[in-house]
Amino acid sequence: MNIRIPPSIKKGCTISVTAPSFGCTTEPYTSRFNFAKKKFESLGYKIFAGETVFKSDGKGISTNPKKAAKELEEFYCSDENSAVISAGGGEMMCETAGFIDFEKISDAKPKWFMGYSDNTNFIFPLVTKCKVAAIYGPTITGFGKKWQTPELYSLGLLEGNVKEVSGFEKFQLPQNDSDSTENLENLTYNLTEKKVLKIFPEKSDSVKIEGIFLGGCLDVLANLCGTKLDSVKEFNLGAEKIIWILESCDGNPTEIRRQVWHLKNAGWFEKASGFIIGRPLASLGKEIFGINQYNAVTDILSEFNLPIIMDADIGHVDPAVPVAMGISAEVFSDKNNFTIKYKWN
Repeated sequence: MNIRIPPSIKKGCTISVTAPSFGCTTEPYTSRFNFAKKKFESLGYKIFAGETVFKSDGKGISTNPKKAAKELEEFYCSDENSAVISAGGGEMMCETAGFIDFEKISDAKPKWFMGYSDNTNFIFPLVTKCKVAAIYGPTITGFGKKWQTPELYSLGLLEGNVKEVSGFEKFQLPQNDSDSTENLENLTYNLTEKKVLKIFPEKSDSVKIEGIFLGGCLDVLANLCGTKLDSVKEFNLGAEKIIWILESCDGNPTEIRRQVWHLKNAGWFEKASGFIIGRPLASLGKEIFGINQYNAVTDILSEFNLPIIMDADIGHVDPAVPVAMGISAEVFSDKNNFTIKYKWN
């Protein structure tokens, strides 16, 4: 699989910020954006914010999806910046993605795009249609607090000096996520919960998986499946092994089960070598009709008899490691932690 890896960013270059989903017009996002901008600038980078970042006239999105798509296209294809970071997640970026000319994106010089959640609508086609790597990691407001390991990992991937990342000992309950705009330079994660990974098949104490990273937010992936933005069948033809990264934002356990069933029966997992499942936001610790966050996934994927690592530090429940989608990697995990080793120069 010939995936193009964007060049690393260097101090002095410009990072453009655009809002193909939500912008930064309300608190705490306005203050977090301003903090992140100053932080990047203090490190020698220039931050250029597009008009969409400060728009809120759209329906479930920053602005008119055609305008949002045009700005994202222009920023990605421009020679005036070296990377693009999304302003935020959101709900309706599928409408933006529907207006993006991915042939134009494919013809452009590759550059790093970073975002997560709703930004799966761009990252997933970027990897599968355009064969360009992208980072499933923080939006710009995610950098709007004291930088800890997740933020340093993310900058390290952009700069090309991070080749290995590991998960964390503890995690933060969603209800403890702070929306404070004060003293941001000292605002840290509220890590109260011991992280314990679940590995399936359950007889396994540790697993090793190799392949190309692919995936994102299940809410988005299930929506994209079968549309014009779905190129997984063609992507699978050129892939030998794929490590699927799946995590959920809004889905309850029954929805997650339906989503995983949908993707499996669409043939998406034909080249899977294993699965890494992030902690789910809405379904964390929940059960409906005997379906919980675990069997919602394992019952559907068990027929593959492949390793499944669950409750990984990826996605909506902080802290989360960034994932370079489209990049070959080796993952080792026991029940205490997991480590990703990227195979790139």
